[in-house]
Amino acid sequence: MSELLLVAFIGILFLLYGIGVPAAYSLALTVIFVMLLPVGPELNFTVITQRFWSGMNSWVLLAVPFFLMAGRIMNITGITDDMFNFATELVGPVRGGLAQVNVVVSLIFSGMSGSAVADAAGIGSVEYEAMTTNGYEGEDAVGITGASSIIGPIIPPSIPIVVYAVLAQESIGTLFIAGVVPGLLMALAMAGTVYYLARTQDWPSAGSYDFSSLFESFLKAIPGLMAPLIIIGGILFGIFTATEAALVAVVYAILLGFFYYRSITMQDLYEVSKETFEDTASIVVIFGFANLYAYWLTLAGIPDMIGGIVTGLGASTTVTMLLLALVLLVLGTFMEGMAVLLIMVPMLVPLYPELGIDPVHFGIVMVVTLMYGLITPPFGLILFVLERVTNESLDEVMRSMLPYYLPLLVVLLLVILYPDLSLVLPEAFGLL
Repeated sequence: MSELLLVAFIGILFLLYGIGVPAAYSLALTVIFVMLLPVGPELNFTVITQRFWSGMNSWVLLAVPFFLMAGRIMNITGITDDMFNFATELVGPVRGGLAQVNVVVSLIFSGMSGSAVADAAGIGSVEYEAMTTNGYEGEDAVGITGASSIIGPIIPPSIPIVVYAVLAQESIGTLFIAGVVPGLLMALAMAGTVYYLARTQDWPSAGSYDFSSLFESFLKAIPGLMAPLIIIGGILFGIFTATEAALVAVVYAILLGFFYYRSITMQDLYEVSKETFEDTASIVVIFGFANLYAYWLTLAGIPDMIGGIVTGLGASTTVTMLLLALVLLVLGTFMEGMAVLLIMVPMLVPLYPELGIDPVHFGIVMVVTLMYGLITPPFGLILFVLERVTNESLDEVMRSMLPYYLPLLVVLLLVILYPDLSLVLPEAFGLL
């Protein structure tokens, strides 16, 4: 009976998602269809309403709209240009310098956006244009732009990490800090790959060092550089929670926009707020239905059944995590990362104690894996975003990613095999 319910829960969900039904409604309709089965839990609209509401009524979920809003405000203030100019002065003069700039900007920009797609669609087009107008082939430019964009959601703030934390009922702040070292490893892997390609393919440099220009660009970039420091520092030192940090980020972005850069108006703020409210409404509805889906999964005994299957394999915790990462990677190449989180986290979280999996460690593994899926054919979302914002065809975008898959995969394996890479900072600051 449980086997039939498992097939129904997963099969109906993937069928609905595959034919284009939005993720939220796919989750809700799956629950209703399963409850209509003779072997399924009894259809109960009172419970449906209660579970739907409890999924939306979450304090920590407030972090999502505030981080979205902060990132959007910072994008229109001029901070992006200052970050790019500073990175260009810092690493531009070395061979392949603009490609290294691409990595550095994505690393810095991660402290503002929290979204790989936002990085690729926003500053990605700026990076691509800068590289192609300075002697780089289009494929080289789009490859490093796409690969570096997935750094953003690993280093705080991170929308996928917030989503995982809410679903897994873990601390957002702890998960934020846990992502710092893996995110830096990804940046180092990208920088090393760029260095090798620059030497072997004779990529150009962006002039010579001018230390006065470097210092001047650094001074201009300080307000933007302070954003991630305020967020991370405030969480680390207990000044505010991750949710409160998101609100602080919004206030900081507004103050910069109005009083430092003087580049935004009340109309701009209204448009940003409207876009954020629209996105938040859809996200909150998704969480309501995800909570409903998770409740019926548990009621039907699906996690226990999956746990029995996995433990029956007799595999070690590491091997189990490798297998789960493989499943997530396959799903991530066909589905949007948010949808994968909503489907898989409710299934996997109840299994953590039985499988010996640390929820913080695996949360980072899950997010890194799904970010890898965003640049992996056939349906990696960033591939299609880059096709739209650059002059490259989809085939050219896919080919351009080839040099970066291996180094990023190595980082993913390191994060899986060595939990301390994710846990060392949270433990050092007493968050675990």
